[in-house]
Amino acid sequence: MPTCRRKRVLLTEPSPALLDALKHDPSREVFYLADTGEIFETYEAYAARMSFYRVKQFQCEVTGKSGLDYFQALESERQEARTMHSRFPDQLKAAVLKAVQWQVMGRLDHLVEAVYDRFKDRYYPDEKVLVEIQAEKYLARIVQVFPPKTNAPPARSPVASSSSTPLSDEPTSIHKLAEDLKVPVKDSNTMDDPAKYIYKVQILAEERQPGFGKADKSKGKETSRSQWSGHLMDVDCSKMNRDRLAFSKSILRRFIRDCVDRDAAVASPWTVKPAIAARYGVSSDMPEEIRKSVETLKKGESDKRKKVWEEKEGPASKRQKRTAAAAENGAPRPPDAVLLPARGPAYDRPSTEKVLAAIAEQREREREAREKAEQQQKAKEEAERLAAEKKKKKPVRYPTEDLDVVLGEKEKRAGMKLKRPVPSKLAMPFGEDHATNAAFLMSWNFLVVYGIPLHMSSFTMDEFEGALRHSVIEPECQLLAEIHATLIYNLRTMMFVRHSAVLSLVDYKEEHGSDNEVFGVTIDQLTTAMADVGNNWERAPLRYADGREGWEESLVGCLKDHATLENFPRMREILTRLLFAPDHTPESTGSTAPSPATSPAPARLTTPTAPGQLYHKLPAKDRIEIIAFLCNLAVSSKAIHAHMETCEEQLTALRKEKIEVNRTKKSHLEEIATLDAEINGEAKPQANGKAGDEDVPMHDLSDLSDVPGSDAEDAAAPKTGSTRRSAAKEREAARAKALSAKQAKEERRKLEEEVSKLERRLEGIEREFRKLLGSVRVKPLGRDRFYNRVWWFDGMGAASLIGSGGTVQYGTGRIFLQGPSEFDVEIVRRREENVDARRRVEEGEEGMLGVGEWAVYNDFDEVKEFVEWLNPKGVRELQLKNAFVKWWNHLSPGMRRRAADLNANAKIPEARRSTRKHAGADILREPYMQWTNRKAVNGS
Repeated sequence: MPTCRRKRVLLTEPSPALLDALKHDPSREVFYLADTGEIFETYEAYAARMSFYRVKQFQCEVTGKSGLDYFQALESERQEARTMHSRFPDQLKAAVLKAVQWQVMGRLDHLVEAVYDRFKDRYYPDEKVLVEIQAEKYLARIVQVFPPKTNAPPARSPVASSSSTPLSDEPTSIHKLAEDLKVPVKDSNTMDDPAKYIYKVQILAEERQPGFGKADKSKGKETSRSQWSGHLMDVDCSKMNRDRLAFSKSILRRFIRDCVDRDAAVASPWTVKPAIAARYGVSSDMPEEIRKSVETLKKGESDKRKKVWEEKEGPASKRQKRTAAAAENGAPRPPDAVLLPARGPAYDRPSTEKVLAAIAEQREREREAREKAEQQQKAKEEAERLAAEKKKKKPVRYPTEDLDVVLGEKEKRAGMKLKRPVPSKLAMPFGEDHATNAAFLMSWNFLVVYGIPLHMSSFTMDEFEGALRHSVIEPECQLLAEIHATLIYNLRTMMFVRHSAVLSLVDYKEEHGSDNEVFGVTIDQLTTAMADVGNNWERAPLRYADGREGWEESLVGCLKDHATLENFPRMREILTRLLFAPDHTPESTGSTAPSPATSPAPARLTTPTAPGQLYHKLPAKDRIEIIAFLCNLAVSSKAIHAHMETCEEQLTALRKEKIEVNRTKKSHLEEIATLDAEINGEAKPQANGKAGDEDVPMHDLSDLSDVPGSDAEDAAAPKTGSTRRSAAKEREAARAKALSAKQAKEERRKLEEEVSKLERRLEGIEREFRKLLGSVRVKPLGRDRFYNRVWWFDGMGAASLIGSGGTVQYGTGRIFLQGPSEFDVEIVRRREENVDARRRVEEGEEGMLGVGEWAVYNDFDEVKEFVEWLNPKGVRELQLKNAFVKWWNHLSPGMRRRAADLNANAKIPEARRSTRKHAGADILREPYMQWTNRKAVNGS
């Protein structure tokens, strides 16, 4: 049974009211938890229990795995039990269970040890064992067991059963004494020695031998193994053993724990579970002699505990009697015992005076003990007071919780920003429609991150937004066609229910009765129009060379087979817009790309029309809902999962490479430090003296005497020669030092070049790591003090921060802010201070974001002010600021380039033309219309 905090989880029993309702109101509605069989009266109790089971706090009792919910832990235990029962020898199960039935042992380990010692050398018919033949192990089956002659039965020896079911309890006379654990193991082995049993075994076929199919070192060895197949031989237990996966102490422990149970009462015996006992023929009726022995054990254990309690915490009268008896016997008296004088005819005054003196002395000791305890309590309270004061005076260690950090006057004078720059909600792609903004960001990120498995080139968020607002039928938008086509191709590989949308609409009609109209179209009219559209969507070619012709019909077919009103609530409205046109369609005037996010809904759509003629009229909000729905389905496809696994492998390789590069860089830096010490050590003597290459001036000693051949001249001659030799040696040493220094400097220069290369490689690893990690899970840059999440989506997945030639690339070119989650809001509410008032001061009323709300920084100066507003004394904002510093060299150029691109593509109002020809030419110049898919697969 799964455990929670080391305690078994007990199932909830039905309440007395439910049990009473079973008799008097059997039709009463209840809430039933099928996985556990529990029954609840109210939905609140059912939901609370289900929430408890779903928390990942449970542990599998068999494997020890933790961090599971209840159902995962339960399934893990069941799987381990199935594996264990399939491995444990069936022939041994009944004998082991009969041996452990009614045994009284405190610990399960002791029971396992006793059973293992009994059965490790005892084998049963039809059991598979490993037999040693010529130092080789062979898998064999026991055909017949021959007990020792003294224990041999008069009829016949046990023979292996030919039945495939080993659960029959045929009476056998082998190893009967071993099943009685009351007999000591030594006596059992003496009376029924397992070494005297003879087993007739049959070697199994070669293909069933362990290690069959693996290449042996020699062909002769392979031939020698095959010669024993089917051979019969007699062996004893010394030549046999069981597979460790089938029988070992750990397997035996798991088997016994799974099959037996025990009450919580003192000295309760281990009992086999009734269902298992009935299956293996184990008696569930406790024999009378065992019952008496168990009761005797229980009574003895209870008396022992009662005696211990009376000695420590028993009634005062009994303690006084025991103390008096001990005093009479000369035994030492407990310090808390008080002797009372006996009253009666044999009253002895001298003994009474001694008793009273002893009582007075005891009371004096008690008074001193009380005073000492009071002094200790006062000293403890004083120490606690001093510790509390010291704790108050203890300075705060930074970084700490962000909301505990308050700007002081020192920070304000230093220019620390008090108020955060206000992010714009209206500058979001869909304004203050936060649900659509979230779907828009998710869809763009999915399409760009998984561009490789989707075979799609990356595009900017501005181009994606422009494509969603494309509202003319000619010229066609290639980006929209590629997005839908690649998602449709991906969804072809997934399971779907044919006509699931039609079935969902019919169920809705039956459930609600009346067939209400949407845009003037009933459900019957809609299902009739859907019947003939997109039926062949999973086989339609949608070739890139043909401009993905027919992708609108395939989109309707895909929605028809994948969507329902449960997973796509606006399915009916969107399909109605795609399949029905108004009675009088005004001719399009060639509107430009940036059309409004939503268009006014037509009053009635009554004319069935092909989807290719109506998609361009679909509001941008409906388009993003379609794409978001397709992306949510595609994330479960095999191509996306395979790509994620590949990214995980590459991430592991990058982590290893980063460790190796850092190790090499550290080694180079240590070598550079050593060379610097060497160069500085050689330059110091040259700085103090003259250059090493300069000749040492020689004093002319001939001026000591003008007389040729004098004694002074003769004495100067040898001195002059030795001085010149020493000067030559010094010059040679100086040249060697200069050469060594030059070589050291050259080596240092090479090492610095290597270090710079390694640093560039580390930067490349960080960029690749961001790309791969974005394919596995997208994480924000961090959170600010109020738990607002800060997002920067550039450089993830198939997108890159640096293009060919080192050019700057961007995907969004801006910073998004998302409001705190519900969990974070709950954390803030539990704080004692008024956080909302502080938010109004530091964020501003217009800058406060609620749960699920989005805002954006488009301007680089706003992002710079936001980074300056972050306080590194807080844990979250320190991490966020470090993330900004890490990616600043990529973030700031991307924002500047986006601003430059927007300025370059801005239209001059006077240059616009109202004619269709000029309007089409203007649209073709839009960046999203110039995008091409360079990763499209040929022929698809």
